[in-house]
Amino acid sequence: MLANQPLLEVRNLGVSLTVNGQEVPILNNLSFTLGVQQTLGIVGESGSGKTVTALSILKLLSTPPLCKMSGEIRFQGRNLLSLVDREMQTIRGKEIGFIFQEPMTALNPVFTIGDQIVEIIMTHSKVRKRKAWETGISLLKQVGIPTPELHMNSYSHELSGGMRQRAMIAMALSCGPRILIADEPTTALDVTVQAQILELFKALKQERHMSIIFITHDLRVIAEIADQVLVMHHGSMVEYDRVESIFHTPAHPYTQEQLRLVTGRNLYGSA
Repeated sequence: MLANQPLLEVRNLGVSLTVNGQEVPILNNLSFTLGVQQTLGIVGESGSGKTVTALSILKLLSTPPLCKMSGEIRFQGRNLLSLVDREMQTIRGKEIGFIFQEPMTALNPVFTIGDQIVEIIMTHSKVRKRKAWETGISLLKQVGIPTPELHMNSYSHELSGGMRQRAMIAMALSCGPRILIADEPTTALDVTVQAQILELFKALKQERHMSIIFITHDLRVIAEIADQVLVMHHGSMVEYDRVESIFHTPAHPYTQEQLRLVTGRNLYGSA
């Protein structure tokens, strides 16, 4: 990868589903880039296509004939859409980590947190179980879970919402990915825990030199964490710019209206 080349580049990404024999588009010509150690915020209402975009990057959507994808998703110069599943397995988790939307359903309730972290590590790395377990303890400590040795043996239902989210972050970090995709990671958390999780993301980005794609419906969260912002509506990109420009000089009426709803005032014209 060249020094000035984006870490991730999405070009004219389109996704359609086959419904009753007809193709229904759900993503339309989406294009954006993600630089090294940059945070891209993807924001929009429910149904805008945020999660579909994230799943598309790792090719986690159903394959044809149910789902068709077009365009390019280039990671370190390679077009991920051209890779077969075996090749994608070396990318998922190891190169690009994913934090799913709801930890309570994403975590397996019949296995301990430690068992799940160890499985991920051993899938992608040639290490013994004891070493993987020690790495898991270190990860739980890094994401701020107290007494990590104890909580490696905990089940998901034994953890609070904030601790479940931290455990999910630890799992996503377990193989040292270059990109971390976080799908609505703070939505179900109270304001205090949400602030703690956002600070954790910012710290991990600096410590691990990661790039982050942070998906949310909350513009206030975007203001806290993002460098670049992609605003989505009905499966299309309506605005894409630096976070300062989005908040101070929003160009699209949809973005302007969303900001007005958040702030209670008109930021782009007369009050």
